Amino acid sequence: MNIFLLILGMAAVTYIPRVIPVLLVEKLRFGVKTERFLSLIPYTAMTALVFPGVLTMDGTNIWIGIAGAVTAMVLSWKKAPIMLIILGAVVAVMLAYLLL
Repeated sequence: MNIFLLILGMAAVTYIPRVIPVLLVEKLRFGVKTERFLSLIPYTAMTALVFPGVLTMDGTNIWIGIAGAVTAMVLSWKKAPIMLIILGAVVAVMLAYLLL
């Protein structure tokens, strides 16, 4: 019984901080500049998470990670579907491993 209560408590502690912002953001109205700024946060966070991995993907050859990143950027710029971008980057990395 103690373990069950512990699991319920941990679930509540995890769930409450995630729900509160969702409930509050719907009621708040922001200016145009603030909305634009907030809309760019996911892209910035994704870049901050992915970029170090690009540079440290292969310790011996940095160009392998760069090949995948450049491929993904070009496909994104051409407005390709996300699955095509991912597959294109994977294929570019595989080719870079074979060629470099």
